[in-house]
Amino acid sequence: MREHYSPTFRLAQTLAIALSLAWPATGAFAQSADTVLFNGKVVTVDKDFSVQQALAIGNGRIVATGSSTAMKKLAGDKAKLVDLGGRTVIPGLTDGHIHGIRAALTFGTEVNWIGVPTLKEALEKIRAAAKTQKPGSWIVVAGGWTEEQFTEKRRPTPADIAALAPDNPVYIQHLYDWLLLSPKAMEALNIRDDADVAPGGKLARDGDKPTGVIDANGNALGKIFDKLPKPTMAQQIDGSKKFFSEMNSLGITGIVDGGGVSVYPATYQAVFKLWQDKELTVRVAYHLCSPKPGSELADLQNLTQLLPPGFGDPMLHFNGPGEILVWADWTDGDITPDGKAKLAELLRWAASKRYTIQLHWNPDRTVHDLLDVVEDINKDFPVRDLRWAVLHLYNASEDTLKRMKSLGLVWGVQDGLYFGGERLQREVGADHAKSMPRIATAMKLGLTVAGGTDAHRVSSYNPFVSLQWYLDGTTIGGTQTRGPEEAPSRRQALEMYTRNSAFMANDDDKRGTLEAGKFADLAVLSADYLTAPVKEIGKIRSVLTMVGGKAVYAAAPFAK
Repeated sequence: MREHYSPTFRLAQTLAIALSLAWPATGAFAQSADTVLFNGKVVTVDKDFSVQQALAIGNGRIVATGSSTAMKKLAGDKAKLVDLGGRTVIPGLTDGHIHGIRAALTFGTEVNWIGVPTLKEALEKIRAAAKTQKPGSWIVVAGGWTEEQFTEKRRPTPADIAALAPDNPVYIQHLYDWLLLSPKAMEALNIRDDADVAPGGKLARDGDKPTGVIDANGNALGKIFDKLPKPTMAQQIDGSKKFFSEMNSLGITGIVDGGGVSVYPATYQAVFKLWQDKELTVRVAYHLCSPKPGSELADLQNLTQLLPPGFGDPMLHFNGPGEILVWADWTDGDITPDGKAKLAELLRWAASKRYTIQLHWNPDRTVHDLLDVVEDINKDFPVRDLRWAVLHLYNASEDTLKRMKSLGLVWGVQDGLYFGGERLQREVGADHAKSMPRIATAMKLGLTVAGGTDAHRVSSYNPFVSLQWYLDGTTIGGTQTRGPEEAPSRRQALEMYTRNSAFMANDDDKRGTLEAGKFADLAVLSADYLTAPVKEIGKIRSVLTMVGGKAVYAAAPFAK
């Protein structure tokens, strides 16, 4: 049937076409702007990686990008005009794999050693906490540091801690391999023998007496951490606000949260409260882990009954199960036949439900077990459009990357080797370490590579530290472990942290680039990412961060 249109409609249509042809900006549409950022360097990260002078924002979305003159013409009568003073604007960064919900709960009560340059200063933080906290209250450093960052190049000793906080139980965790407990902490946790830190933990001893140092894996450390007193709900909410504000100060406007060790259904209550109260300042895509070994599939089936794919809204949504799906594959060892069968069953269920997955997998020598499973599932349930991501896998071979590409898998590369590069060299040799991780190779193959930190127990949450490491392969201790042949370009590294990580969150149609129609999530930088010396990139911060066109963080000169 032929459709009939009124003369009024035809006139409006003709005018709209004429305006679109004459519009003096990139991606503009017929809407006045309530905010215009001008006189800057707007890195859009669109398909052409175009750079503009200005951008216009209306109702929380990008109206257009273009010249300062053109964008000002889009401003409404009451629009805010913000002079960028030549500063660089990038899309808001998204950490593609972080344990941010867990970190946020204790951010207001922990002692933070992230980025502290000397052990002396780190220990002074313990001393200060002991002075301000009540005797008997816990002092906790939950990770995010390594001795390579200290000028002293050593970890704290039991004697150090005993002298600084004799009246407090002290917990100091190093990555997922080492823990120092003060005598009062050992007593409070009732730790006397290796059996008390099983499985996988071993007490260091001075003769027959435990020193307080424990060598352990993530499973054992998670069990010990779970025994610590939990912050009150008010403290969890306060810590979450502070953590997300800290993220905003670093240009972060979104995270993909992987769940992880010590994360249970109750862990999400603080972030849900901020979401309900419309106080979230980062967009959260969250994953659910299997809470305990032995009943992983049944538990996830139960937890997700009311969580269809994408359930939520633009500020918070469920992204799927991950990263610990089957505990047998999480310890980075050789998965057992039984574990592989359970993993296959769980992934087949996830594929049938069309869930996005994040998978923790480290050794390349065993990743064939995972890829065999995915290839078999792919015969019945195509996984290419599900955005399944393999995390870590720093030593991925080219053959592995080719298999991942053929399946449409995403590779999530975090900056763990920024903190562990020296250890990697000792384990595999300096020559072998030069190719890890093969980021440039993966990109040449057409693989989607997404950025992130895996913070905060094993690394810093600072995205610019991560971006610097992608570019130069130099550790926190100053050792260049990865060669330049596997480095991404500055454009590629930024895409890892914007459009590619938004892809992991199933949000690339809404954010990740500064294009018309997308959310106005952006960061105005303290220095130009594209031209600053690589060694200075880790020092960049945001001076103005917006989420949906609303300022969630501002420093001078935008603080007012």
